[in-house]
This record gives sequence, structure tokens and C-alpha cells, in this order.
Amino acid sequence: MSKEIKENALFIADAHYPNHGDEFLTLLKSLDNGTIKTPQLFLMGDIFDLLFGHNNYIQSFSKEAITLLQKLSKTLEIHYIEGNHDFCLKELFPYVKVYKQEEQPVKFTLNKQEIYLSHGDKHKSGLDYRLYSKIIRNKYFILALRPFEKPIIDHRMGRLKIKNICGEFKNYQKKFDMIIAHYPKDALIIEGHFHQGVHYKNYISLPSLVCQKKIGIIVDSGLVFKEFK
Repeated sequence: MSKEIKENALFIADAHYPNHGDEFLTLLKSLDNGTIKTPQLFLMGDIFDLLFGHNNYIQSFSKEAITLLQKLSKTLEIHYIEGNHDFCLKELFPYVKVYKQEEQPVKFTLNKQEIYLSHGDKHKSGLDYRLYSKIIRNKYFILALRPFEKPIIDHRMGRLKIKNICGEFKNYQKKFDMIIAHYPKDALIIEGHFHQGVHYKNYISLPSLVCQKKIGIIVDSGLVFKEFK
């Protein structure tokens, strides 16, 4: 049975916290104090610039946001679609409905329409990327690196912090057409990953919270983008 997306549900994508701004932490605080109200929160991947399970050190970079999200998840329905920057999160967020890459797309319904949710990197071409994705999400690989975790994570976080993650995706139509081909024609596809904030045919590329400063919200059974202040 498909899960139902509710009116006023929020969709957040690609916040890349904490390296690229505090928008996500501000959002969590607004949810916690009741300034923002929603029946559902959909976190569409790359919410954290780097976060994974089975490792305590990486959590130290985002501890306040992690703690708030854990608190909120006990009373708020939260769905977390893992991205390529945040994965193996189930142990961190036991009350959140976490969907690994191999479980995506996740099928929902919205006013009887089929909705498919995915972070957006699922159909990235290339055997090298698929192999890389599988390795870094492996619990035993992460545990094996634990003796070297601090220099590896410090180096990676430093590189990610200076990375330019906002920009125009030229000729996105070709990429989105390729993704659309994997789905039923009458379905609506919602993804993050590309940092664009555009509606194209039956495909919605969510805005990046850090780049476009926008979130998605369900209004009258449709998904619209609104500025986050």
C-alpha cells in the first residue's frame, strides 16, 4: 500500500549543513518552537554536507542539528531519503523513516496520483560511480577506516567546505528526460540532488535550501516552492 503525502508537507533538499550555511538548523529550530508547522517533513538527501552512521567523529560537526532532528522525530512524521553525502543513517535516527539508495525511488500517493521520491543520483551513469556508492555505504568499510577517521574526515570536510555547489545546470532537459523514462508516464517524480528548483514535464527538481533558499510545500495537492526566511 502506498504511503500518503499530506497537505502542507514540507520538502527540504540539499542543505549541505554545516559547511554551506545554517538554514537547516534554523528550519529545525522553527519546527521545534512551533514557528513552522507541518504534518510531514521530507528530507530529500544531502541535508548534511557529510554525515554517515557507524562513526561518532563525523557527528561532532553537526551535533546540534542531529540532536534537534532526533527530538523532532519522536512527535513529527519524518521521511529521510538518503543522498550521496548522507547515508547509513538509520542508527542515528531510529524514529525517522530512512530510505537507503537501494530502496529508492519510494512510492507515495498525493490525492490518488502516484508520486516517486528519490534523492536524484540513483540513475547516475557509470560503473565507477555505482561501485563507489556501494563501497562507501558499506558498514564494514566504514568501520575499517575508524583508526584513520580523523585525518580522513577532516580532509574531506575541508574539501567540501570550499566546493562551489551552486550553479546553473545547462541542458538539464536531456538528463531529466533520461530519468523520466524509468517511471510510469502518469507519475510525478520528485528529486533533489541537482540544486535547480524547476518543474519539467512530470519531473520536479527540488530547490537546494542553501542555493535557492527555498523549500517545497504541498499546497492544494501540488508542490510549490517558497522562500525560506
